[in-house]
Amino acid sequence: MDVAAPDKENVILVGCELKRSVAAAAARGAGLSLEESLDELAALASAARARVSARMLQQRSRYDPAYLIGKGKVERLKGLLDRHRADTVIFDDNLSPAQQRNIERALDCKVVDRTQLILDIFASRARTREGKLQVELAQLDYWLPRLGGRGVELSRLGGGIGTRGPGETKLETDQRKIHQRIHKIKRDLQRVRAHRQLHRSFRQSVPVPTVSLVGYTNAGKSTLFNALTRSDTLASRQLFATLDPLLRRIRLPSKREVILSDTVGFISKLPATLVSAFRATLEEIGEAQLLLHVIDSSSPRADHQRSSVLKVLEELGDSGKPTLEVYNKTDLLEQPPRLPPGENVLRVSALRRQGISGLLERIDESIYGDPLVRARFRVEARQGELLAQIHAKGRLVRREVRGNQVLLEVEAPRSVVEQLRKFDCRSGEPG
Repeated sequence: MDVAAPDKENVILVGCELKRSVAAAAARGAGLSLEESLDELAALASAARARVSARMLQQRSRYDPAYLIGKGKVERLKGLLDRHRADTVIFDDNLSPAQQRNIERALDCKVVDRTQLILDIFASRARTREGKLQVELAQLDYWLPRLGGRGVELSRLGGGIGTRGPGETKLETDQRKIHQRIHKIKRDLQRVRAHRQLHRSFRQSVPVPTVSLVGYTNAGKSTLFNALTRSDTLASRQLFATLDPLLRRIRLPSKREVILSDTVGFISKLPATLVSAFRATLEEIGEAQLLLHVIDSSSPRADHQRSSVLKVLEELGDSGKPTLEVYNKTDLLEQPPRLPPGENVLRVSALRRQGISGLLERIDESIYGDPLVRARFRVEARQGELLAQIHAKGRLVRREVRGNQVLLEVEAPRSVVEQLRKFDCRSGEPG
């Protein structure tokens, strides 16, 4: 049965890389070093409420098929566990079922790989029914090939990392029942997607474009979301603070409205099972007319994080969408960040609300649906409510009072002009 996790789980991190991969990465000047990858793994462990006691790094000419890091290193790891009284070992690499089983038996403790750690964080953060279903589906897909001969290991799980989600009881049932559960989750998700598509169709029937925030986890997407929407949704330094998509309407300088969506953050070595399981959530990106790629300009790994996001967008088939690259957290830098060339690159501080007005103007320029047109309206001066509506929905270009009538020339979305046409003696684009 499920056991409540302790406040802090004592863990040791293990990273292993191939020597030829290091040389290749250095040659192309890309990718995270092993130390940097373990720094990211430590942040993930902290997000899962664990305390990192020690690290073990290794370079090999090839991975050991039975133990990944080799039997000798596993023996040294056992001594490290005893010295630090650690409960769990977390590998930065994804382990095969056989490797995980062998290492657990050799160490007599819980062994978690990067995928399982990310899944555990997702399980603790999902709030909506859709999010919880997606996490459980990914967890069951992960555990299914690992159940054979796992009775002792499962009974050793206890609390902490790896026990949030389906839980020990469900995992100890036979594989037939797990397959049935996976089938049911997929049916439920299909209904959720159909419901979401219904809402999306309704949104598309009204000319309100969607703009989606994308970016590496902890790049400041939720803080930027709050700055653009003037809301106070959860903005946290924790990784994966936002799992379920958030949607809000915002008004642009032209008085046009768009729907802004905040989505789950990406990360290096994002498991393929998670990308597929969260496809329903990530559909918001696919439906967007414009992407805001938020980049943490204060991070020394900004280039790598940017590349990781572009890679996931390519996997989703969304790499060709119109995109504004938004370099965030400029308030943490002594000097403005060096930006790559291009007109679709901006710098902001979402926390300090610096550069937000300029970003809104660039979004306005990039939205191609419901174009802006100029129109003339002749309204009775006593029709104050209608005058206020015209002022609210368009940008005033010229205003002239003639007796008891007011002549207005405004710039407004074509849809607004069409709605107000019945009050207009000469509407449309002026000659």
